[in-house]
Amino acid sequence: MAVGTLTVLRLPPPRRVDPRVAGRAMLLAPLAVLPLGAAVTGLLLVTAETGVPPLARGLLAVALLALGTRALHWDGLSDVADGLTASYDPQRSLAVMRTGTSGPAGTLAVVLVAGLQAAGLAALSGSPAGCVLAGACVLGSRVSLATCCARPVPPARPEGLGATVAGTVPVLAAALAWLALAVALTGLLTALPASPTQQAAWQAAAAVLVAAGLTLLLLRRCTTRLGGVTGDVLGACVETSLAVLLLALA
Repeated sequence: MAVGTLTVLRLPPPRRVDPRVAGRAMLLAPLAVLPLGAAVTGLLLVTAETGVPPLARGLLAVALLALGTRALHWDGLSDVADGLTASYDPQRSLAVMRTGTSGPAGTLAVVLVAGLQAAGLAALSGSPAGCVLAGACVLGSRVSLATCCARPVPPARPEGLGATVAGTVPVLAAALAWLALAVALTGLLTALPASPTQQAAWQAAAAVLVAAGLTLLLLRRCTTRLGGVTGDVLGACVETSLAVLLLALA
């Protein structure tokens, strides 16, 4: 379920999707996008070796991720920005999010977050170690999905992806997922001393704390305004988390 939902890769769907299956899928989301993380690392290595300018490398990596996910998360980010700025009425905001069009707020949010991601990727692409770290950030950003689907979080509407996965992940499991990410990034930085900016282990932990904090803030804002989460909220949290991790470790 996680691979088929979060990437363009086609795998047989599960025979049934119940809360247990959905919760496991959200917890396994970082592993599901392992091919995308590897692809980003490979792209950055190749483009750096062939002399492509750093910013162009970053933009190409952002485009690759969009293609690898059917731009699903970008659509979510755009819809959430439009919905949160359209009205204070939850139903009106949800209706705006379902239109599928991108308004000024949605367009600005996508441009801003994509630019921040590209800048972070460009900075990390200066060395092989940084390219590996960039791929790890792609995986790490999907940890935010477990937080969005923690059991206290309700769905904003009775149908859609949000209704399927909301409230399916134990709170402890969601918290441990962030802890595991902090440990993994710390270990990676320690094992790769040639990191482009010589990041210390504590900076990896700080990056995870900021990403987790931003996810919680965005999640709280959405649940307060919309009454719960939707698939769009999940996508918005993924893209913002990725931007934070990349910039914090660049």
